[in-house]
Amino acid sequence: MILIGIGANLPWSGTAPRSTCTAALSQLAIVGVVIIRRSRWIESAPVPPSDQPWFTNGVALIRTSLGPVELLAALHQVETIFNRVRTVPNAPRVLDLDLLAYHDLVCKATPILPHPRLHKRAFVMWPLAEIVPYWRHPTSGQTASQIAISLPPGQRIRWLRQPRQQACLESTVALSEKSQSRQACHLFWKVNRASCACASPVIPA
Repeated sequence: MILIGIGANLPWSGTAPRSTCTAALSQLAIVGVVIIRRSRWIESAPVPPSDQPWFTNGVALIRTSLGPVELLAALHQVETIFNRVRTVPNAPRVLDLDLLAYHDLVCKATPILPHPRLHKRAFVMWPLAEIVPYWRHPTSGQTASQIAISLPPGQRIRWLRQPRQQACLESTVALSEKSQSRQACHLFWKVNRASCACASPVIPA
């Protein structure tokens, strides 16, 4: 599985961050990236805490023939389309596209894989666990749902109230995989409902 994170907390050309994130996913086709499945959008408080606006975040499962180095360059290319300017770490941004995981690859050089902080971030792990709860972290071996329910309290996120949406769901997704996904999501939702202030259960279609 190849997973990317999407986020923004500044408007772009008069559009809200959520619209920017949606538009960015559409632009990925230009650089050879196909969206297989996307989480619902969430809003999350800045990490580390600051007076910045809240972020819109999501996670997407993708398919591409690009290698990890080329894929990261392609993500940065899309960021440039939306006038992303990199200044200091954790600064507000009009768009942020992160390569979270590239199959089971573990890499200490750029791009570092899996993303070194993904297992610590509620705004990454809850959307990730929504679409692929059975995904396993290449180094810890924990599933996405296990990581999500074990996150310490204090990271504020909220699911945006919207119909369940997916950019695209391949018809080749096996029914057994969907059943496994549904069962895992029911489990971690039941265990940890209060911690993420979700408006509705996290259940894949």
